[in-house]
Amino acid sequence: MPGLVNDSPRNVLVTGASSGLGRALSLWFARRGARVWSAARRTELLEILATDSSARPGTIVPLALDVADIPSLRKTLLEIDGQADGGLDVVIANAGVGGEANPRKDTFDRVERMIQVNVTGAAATLATVAPRMAERGRGHLAGISSLAGWMVTPKMGAYSATKMFLQVYCEGLHLDLKGAGVQVTCINPGFVKSEMTAKNKFKMPFLLETDDAADRMGRAILRGDKLFAYPWPMVFAARAARLVPDAVVARVMGKSGVKPASSARS
Repeated sequence: MPGLVNDSPRNVLVTGASSGLGRALSLWFARRGARVWSAARRTELLEILATDSSARPGTIVPLALDVADIPSLRKTLLEIDGQADGGLDVVIANAGVGGEANPRKDTFDRVERMIQVNVTGAAATLATVAPRMAERGRGHLAGISSLAGWMVTPKMGAYSATKMFLQVYCEGLHLDLKGAGVQVTCINPGFVKSEMTAKNKFKMPFLLETDDAADRMGRAILRGDKLFAYPWPMVFAARAARLVPDAVVARVMGKSGVKPASSARS
């Protein structure tokens, strides 16, 4: 069944599904006939998601899950993989937290939380199911990173670092698992409407509607893209920023108020 994932995934799991991209991705796959385990901490929002009229009743299964609780996360993922008919076809590590962490102040609690969720939680989500998929000879792992990983701006170094980790980790998984029939996709979105970006007080260039962003991401996963970054103007800007001197970046970002794309998904 090597074409299962690209043709019509039956069993999908999405973390950080209570809002934003995770919620939209859950609905995107459910509308295409998949059974979707939508995981997050805020179960009340998951229950609402499960009753969304745009998806067939019963296709979205609410799943209480905190990706920072690694033992519980791994146990739950293995249980779901065992319960799903034929195992999980697609696992999307989407849960993440963002925000500033000013190193001139004691903000390590924020840094630690970002590492727990964006690094350890994301890696555990993908690594837990990878051996099962490799044994079956099929499956698809997807990590939702960010264009913020391609550029570092004031007070956002910790967040950018966590997102770059996820991209590199996914690239490693791709190399190690492609011979086993398991596909791996890393997605780097720009600014997307979400609970996090709604709090931003600056103008966000090329801001995408959540459903539009999820559609692009879902199609990239089904195509089997190794890396998918969008929208292209933000991709170009992020790449160009790596060539600009630090002083210029700090001056421009400070004056414009523009910060790298981020979204909270929990």
